[in-house]
Amino acid sequence: MASSKQLIAMIRSHAAGDDERFLAVADHIAADAAKAGHHRMADEIRTLVGALREEVGERRTSSRPTLIAAPRGELASLVRATYPETRLSDVVLADDVDRRLRRIVREHRERGLLAERGLSPRRKILLSGPPGTGKSMTAAAIAGELGLPLFTVLLDGVITKYMGETAAKLRLVFDAIQGARGVYFFDEVDALATRRGAENDIGEARRMLNSFLQFLDEDASGSVILAATNHEELLDRAIFRRFEATIDYDLPPSDHVRRILTQRLPQFDLSGVSWREISDAAAGLSQADLVAAADDAARDAVLEERGDLTSPTLLRAVRERALPK
Repeated sequence: MASSKQLIAMIRSHAAGDDERFLAVADHIAADAAKAGHHRMADEIRTLVGALREEVGERRTSSRPTLIAAPRGELASLVRATYPETRLSDVVLADDVDRRLRRIVREHRERGLLAERGLSPRRKILLSGPPGTGKSMTAAAIAGELGLPLFTVLLDGVITKYMGETAAKLRLVFDAIQGARGVYFFDEVDALATRRGAENDIGEARRMLNSFLQFLDEDASGSVILAATNHEELLDRAIFRRFEATIDYDLPPSDHVRRILTQRLPQFDLSGVSWREISDAAAGLSQADLVAAADDAARDAVLEERGDLTSPTLLRAVRERALPK
């Protein structure tokens, strides 16, 4: 029979619309049933899971955004297009951050209602916080929630050492923002928007910043523009006036460690895990670190412990991620 933890994991996965995790837990229940000698039950569950996987695949295919042509010509070196299926429920966020992001998503879903009153959804959002805290995943989740393509701006292609060339490349990106509605993500935007007057300030850097500010001011498209920084203190203050919201991210507190690991490991029985010890070991780790640790522990459980994930295995994986890089 399914354990209470497995049933709870299935219910949470269903409520979050996470089909893959729902089916992964079902697979684990079938395996447990087979181990207990309930072969008929195991076969029936596996048959149902197989049918559901086909149905999920068909549903995803029909619900995906219409694929646009991949960026071509010079734009192909400036923008990468993807079509995320990530949702906000896949990211463990502080309550206030989750609430603010869901409000922004709702504004875009109901932008017609706002337009009736002369209003428009917020489109320019700055995400700030340490590496690995969920900023990039948030960009994918917003694109997934809205059924829009995610266009990641490749700053190593945009920024050049030649006078005036960076501005010309930025113009191509903002023309694309105007021409193809999507979520456009400028990661590590401090490379474009370092504050004026800094010690390493040079003329071309000022021109690059001024061009970026101008293009942000001129943009009146239907696209969502997200920018992320790990170093808010480096940004020129003028950049903050161009964004309609700034959302701050932080390293996960101890009560989020369990949520992140549990969400990543729904197919395992974690009832025997010493969460206090795990949380202590996870101090200072980012969400990305914890996700990686969960994946490490899952692989070890499958290969070394016959599919049972023990507290020492998970603790070891977390401690290994906490080692100095």
